[in-house]
Amino acid sequence: MDWTEGRLGFCETNLVDYCGGIIIRGEDHGWTLCFTDVKTAWTECAAVRNKAQVHVFAAIQRVRMRLPFPLLGIDSDNGAEFINDQLYRYCLDEHITFTRGRAGKKNDSAYAEQKNWSVVRRAVGYYRYDTPEQLELLNRLYAVMHFYVNFFLPVMKLEEKVRVGSKIKKTYDDPQTPYARVLASPDVSEEHKAQLRETYAVLDLVQLRRQIDDLQDQILNSVSKQ
Repeated sequence: MDWTEGRLGFCETNLVDYCGGIIIRGEDHGWTLCFTDVKTAWTECAAVRNKAQVHVFAAIQRVRMRLPFPLLGIDSDNGAEFINDQLYRYCLDEHITFTRGRAGKKNDSAYAEQKNWSVVRRAVGYYRYDTPEQLELLNRLYAVMHFYVNFFLPVMKLEEKVRVGSKIKKTYDDPQTPYARVLASPDVSEEHKAQLRETYAVLDLVQLRRQIDDLQDQILNSVSKQ
């Protein structure tokens, strides 16, 4: 397929499990959809009540609305929550490239897999989340992290990897936030860049961190009450 990682808008996606290490037959538990743009590392998350395609599809539509650029491609794993007629036809209608990784090859979604830890697990851990109240708290947290992660957390991207004898030498670019990478892209209109600058100008990093801490406390308290 026409997968162009050198242009923003091509995103990897997968689901993060929140069963708490306990599978209870016949009972649902929460999942987090992690959506990462390969070019800029712009990351969006959304909590869903289970892996049913109707909930995952709705989450994909929600995170698409948050992206500051057009969605051009979706690359998923081989789960039925992604490989289904609904998402396939949606991508055809919206002219979105739809690809999937190889079965058992997690490195095919390395960018999204990396964010599973650096964004999702670091924010809410490995607990079990299965109530409507917990899912609401998770989505409130992810709405705040949309600003914190993308506008303030710099990331480095691998530029080159070569083998030197028995060692692998990796070369990275300079750390930049996803926001800065979007502003540097020629594929984003000046109108959208101006909107991003306006958003950034009114953000308060300290206030965002306080909101995140408060929501994390509420989420952890909900676990202790179960």
